[in-house]
Amino acid sequence: MNRLLQQFRSRGLSLILLSSLILIVGWSLRERVSLAPAMAQDAPLQTITVTGEGTQSIPTTLTEVQLGVEVEGKTAAQVQEDAARRSTAVVELLRSRDVEKLKTTGIRLEPQYNYNEGKRTLRGYQALNLVSFRMPTDEVGNLLDEAVQAGATRIDSVSFTATDSAIAQAQKEALQAATLDAQAQADAVLSTLNLQSQSVISIQINNATPPVMPLNEAFRTQRNVAASNAPSSPVIGGEQDIQARVTLQIQY
Repeated sequence: MNRLLQQFRSRGLSLILLSSLILIVGWSLRERVSLAPAMAQDAPLQTITVTGEGTQSIPTTLTEVQLGVEVEGKTAAQVQEDAARRSTAVVELLRSRDVEKLKTTGIRLEPQYNYNEGKRTLRGYQALNLVSFRMPTDEVGNLLDEAVQAGATRIDSVSFTATDSAIAQAQKEALQAATLDAQAQADAVLSTLNLQSQSVISIQINNATPPVMPLNEAFRTQRNVAASNAPSSPVIGGEQDIQARVTLQIQY
């Protein structure tokens, strides 16, 4: 009887040990399987970053002008009245020519002094009214001359730009060219290293608003305007460069 009990106890202990061994092996396998994806996710991506540039040149067909009336006189009321009269005549002329984006850009009335041996003496007053507008370049020369005849005494700035639609189209084409340039750079490097691009990880676009093209020097007119039969002031536009940059991060 004692021998049977000993055999039963021995077999039970063996089963317990076998079950424990099976549990340990199973847990170890599960840990290896669960760790494998985590290790794969932690592996750093292999990427290359390139920046492409694109430029499109388009003709400038519009001219932006800032001009105005500058008047000096003995009293503030006299100067202000004269400036208002001249400015009104200039604005009415501009409106009759259907110029675009007509707006007032400056109004000023201030005293003028003479200085002698540290003493300041009031000389009079100066008034300044400025407006800006935009119109087709091939028409602006005649209008500038007419504005002077209407009362304008200064032309502060003349700059050139393309139409909004032309700029928008050129920006798209410049972006396309910049993207192709960036892709070509990446392909050239990777093919040299016997590597292949897999996917684009990120895209960054740097597309600045194109500036207008100013003339080298601003015009400033004289009060003794030319005769009405004199030739008009020549105003000739040029080309405007629209630039774009695209940065790609590519996995290989």
